[in-house]
Amino acid sequence: MPNMNQTEKPQASAVPTIARKQPTQQRSRERVERMLEAASALISEKGSDALKMSEVAERAGVPIGSLYQFFPDKSAIILTLAERYNAIGRECIGEALAGVQDMAGLESAFTELVDIYYGMFLAEPVMRDIWSGTQADKALRENELADSRIIGGMLADVLIRLNPEGDREEIATTAFLIMSLGEATMRLAISVGRDEGQAIVNAYKRMVLREMLAL
Repeated sequence: MPNMNQTEKPQASAVPTIARKQPTQQRSRERVERMLEAASALISEKGSDALKMSEVAERAGVPIGSLYQFFPDKSAIILTLAERYNAIGRECIGEALAGVQDMAGLESAFTELVDIYYGMFLAEPVMRDIWSGTQADKALRENELADSRIIGGMLADVLIRLNPEGDREEIATTAFLIMSLGEATMRLAISVGRDEGQAIVNAYKRMVLREMLAL
C-alpha cells in the first residue's frame, strides 16, 4: 500500500493543462510553480472565494500580466490545483490496486485508500476548500466527474479481473458509482464534526464492501 504523506503538497511533473499558455522553459515553469504555491497559501489563509489575482501575483513576486499570461482567471488556478490533487489520488489508487490478488486483498486496499483519502481532506485546507465548493462550480464538477470515471474504471478493472464471469456492464456502473459516492462522502464528512465525519466514512466503507462482495 502506498504511503501518502497527509501533509504532502501537490506537485506536478508536467505543466498544468488548464493554464492558458504552456511554459516551455525552465524559468517559466518555475514561475508557474510560484504562482500556484502563492495561490495555495492564499486559499489556505482566506479561502478560494476571497482569492484575488492581484494578491496571487504579489505573493508570487511576478507582474500581474505574467499571471494572466498563464491563467486567465482565478478559476483556472483553482481548477489546476484541483487536478493536481486528483492526480495524486489516481497515483495512490493505481499503486494500491495493482497488487490486489483476491477479494480479501481488495477489501483491505480499498479500506485503507478511503482512510488515506479522508486523511488528506482533513490535513490539507486547500484541498478541503476546493472540494467543499465543487458543486457550485461547473468546471470543478466536470473535473470531478471525469476523475470519478477514471478511478471508477481502475476499480472496475480489478473487479473484472477477480470475477471474470461477472456482468461487465454492471461492474463498470457499480465501480463508477462507488467512486462518485466516495467524493460526495468526503465532502459530507468534512462538513460535520470529526466524530460524525469518521462515522460517515466508516459507513461508506461498509456499504461499498457489501456491494463489491455482491457482484
